Order: sequence, then structure tokens, then C-alpha cells
Amino acid sequence: MEFIEAHSHRFEIHRTQSREEAIELTRKFAKVGEDVVITAGGDGTVNAAIEGLAGSSTTLGVFPTGTMNVFAREMGIPFDRLEKSMAVIDDGCRKEVDLFEMNGVPFVQMAGVGFDAQVIEATSWESKRRLGPLAYLLAGVRVLGTVPPAMTVLTEEGRELHGVCLLIGNGSLYGGHFPLFRIARNTDELLDVIIFKESGFQFIRDSLRGLVKGGIDPLSPGKSVEYFQAARIRVTSAEAIPVEIDGELWGRTQEINFRSSGKKLSVFAPEKPEVNRWLDFLRTVNPFYRSIGSD
Repeated sequence: MEFIEAHSHRFEIHRTQSREEAIELTRKFAKVGEDVVITAGGDGTVNAAIEGLAGSSTTLGVFPTGTMNVFAREMGIPFDRLEKSMAVIDDGCRKEVDLFEMNGVPFVQMAGVGFDAQVIEATSWESKRRLGPLAYLLAGVRVLGTVPPAMTVLTEEGRELHGVCLLIGNGSLYGGHFPLFRIARNTDELLDVIIFKESGFQFIRDSLRGLVKGGIDPLSPGKSVEYFQAARIRVTSAEAIPVEIDGELWGRTQEINFRSSGKKLSVFAPEKPEVNRWLDFLRTVNPFYRSIGSD
């Protein structure tokens, strides 16, 4: 907050106490035609802002001060120093990205159903404050010992798939700087969908293999994981299952509909994003990865 307060002469500061307050505030700014709204927070704060700004001409600036800052990393916005983030806004390069909806609630980066959301559900704010990203790992170990709810995924073409964990990507990154959705682009109006069909050791093996290799390969699906792209999908379960959007727990339900909102989000981002060091390393060891994120 020191940086923000030191530059308070440049913008009007509003402190919000809840997600609902942040949505209403950004919606008000968009309605009166504000050109720029800047959020200071993590992916949950960004998600609240986009619900208020969706479809408007107001451009979002991001001060990434959260735990993971996945969207900021996706867009190449520096997250180590706020001075650099401010420089991105001052440079004025604006990009438009797709917005999708989960049961009518917009999201910009990712969503998860099942194990992924269970981990977030089991991670307290206090543990995130004290441990940072390690808090999610510790919660994941606890959740692995539970029996995951089964779900059915219905595709646009009428295919019926079954699994225990569903990950949805609008961008390529998941859980920080790791590219998991190998062919995802947040301007192609398509969701990248990964279904894990088995829990326990096989789930850990499949997800870690995808993270280490620079993303799960949609051309070589295994028996326990499937990757495809779609503009919309429907998910059902016999019991209420947890759902997260943009890294924040949404709640539990038995039916989830993911689809394009038909709207765009204008966001300040570097014209040439900073290098993703992990992806840069992968490109040096395997030529295939040189095509990932090169647009």
C-alpha cells in the first residue's frame, strides 16, 4: 500500500470490504464512462472488477498484490514491483481478451470443478497470508485423502465424458507461471477444457506431467486425461460439487454451465510481455515449446 499511497495524487483511492462492493464500485465507474480503473489485489480482486467492467469501454489496470497473480502473469504484467506495473499503465498499450461465464458469473483466466476447487475451499485466508502458495500445497495433500465427487461433462457435439476433476482455461497458465493449457489463447473465443478421469496417484501424475512438460498435450491424450476446446460445456453431478473461478471459491452446485459471454475486457498489458522463465527453459530443451505463448 505504500506505493499506492505515495502516488495517491495520480488517482482516487477506494478501499472495498467485500466482493459485492468491488463489483458495484467498478460497475458505477463503467456506467459514468471512466476511462481507467485500477485494481490492487490478486485474481479474486480482478474477477470482481471484470464483473463490473464486462462489456464496457473502461480499461482495467492491474497492481498484482495477491498470492498467485495468475492473470497478471498471463498478460505479462510485472508482479515483483508495483513501479513496473504502473509503467505498463503509463505506456498505454491496451489489449482485449475474451470473457467467459460460469452460471452467468464472468471469469477471465480459469475455472475449476472438483479437486481444484476443493483445495481452494480447504485453504484459509490466514494460511495464504502466512504461507503464500505453500498453503495451497498443504491443503492439496489433505484433500487427496478424500473421495472426489464424480461428474459428467456434456460437450457441444453431444459427447458425454466422465471425470473427478475439471480444469477450464481461457489463458495458458495455471497456478502461477506454469503453462498447463498448451494451446489456449485468450482471444480465440474458445475454452480449453481438461478432464482428469482418475483421482489419487494417477491424478497427481497426470497434472505434474502436464506442468513439467509445459502443458497437457491435446494431441496425445491418455486414458486418464482428456483435453479439448469448446465454446460451451455443461457439467452435472449427483451431489453438489465445489467450483472456483479465477482462483476464488464460488460455491457448490450440481449443475454448471460454461459459455462465452460474448463480451471483451480491455486491459493494460505490455506490448512485449516479460519472458516466462519456466517456459523459456522448456523452449531450450524441446523445440515444440517454442510455439507456446509466442503470439
